[in-house]
Amino acid sequence: MSIIKKYKNFGLALLLGCSLSACSAMDRLENVGNPPQMAPIQNPQLKSGYQPISMPMPAPVNIQKQPNSLWASNRTTFFKDQRAGNIGDILTVLIEIQDKAELDNESERSRNSGESAELPKLLGYENSLGRILPESIDPTNLASLGSTSTSKGSGTIDREEKIEVKLAALVTQILPNGNLVINGSQEVRVNFEKRILQVDGVIRPEDISTNNTIGYDQIAEARIIYGGEGQITDVQQPRYGQQVYDILFPF
Repeated sequence: MSIIKKYKNFGLALLLGCSLSACSAMDRLENVGNPPQMAPIQNPQLKSGYQPISMPMPAPVNIQKQPNSLWASNRTTFFKDQRAGNIGDILTVLIEIQDKAELDNESERSRNSGESAELPKLLGYENSLGRILPESIDPTNLASLGSTSTSKGSGTIDREEKIEVKLAALVTQILPNGNLVINGSQEVRVNFEKRILQVDGVIRPEDISTNNTIGYDQIAEARIIYGGEGQITDVQQPRYGQQVYDILFPF
């Protein structure tokens, strides 16, 4: 690929990035003075990018009911089970995250190297080196190289997070082994700030409590999103120019 073509591709990419940033900036300018818009309620299966979950499953088991029996082998209680178990049923997800992590790392490296080369004899041609190069040359001391490098780095991480929320989720799919795929989303707008909470994952019907709730730590392949949109969130984000500079600047 030629240099001109490389710069041309870079210019196109930069122009596209600037166009996208400009579109985003225009969208934000149009919403000046207006609160964040709430997303409409949609069927999760109709959302763009939705993909049914496929996982390894055991061989299916045929459940047979005994005639003239009040007890069915697939029932968990004698009376009707009020817990979520069918597509469209609702259950409550309890999210109680209290995470704390501390990490302290330090590294130091130092290296010295040296090398020398000589050419005392080369079929007599060593005497002609002085005519080739402008300065006089000593064939016994042609080159001497040396280098010294030192690197030192340190890093510290001290993070503490605490989230306690409850979220109603919807059963969107039943897997062949009976596990349930759930999806739940919640938006709360207070003045000009919108808080967004979303949870997706796979659960076992047996883990649902009698009051139709389940803990987040019992959700397999859990995807929990907790964020926001609005004036406060915008202030906390770096400006577009700074983000582009951080991405492109190599040092």
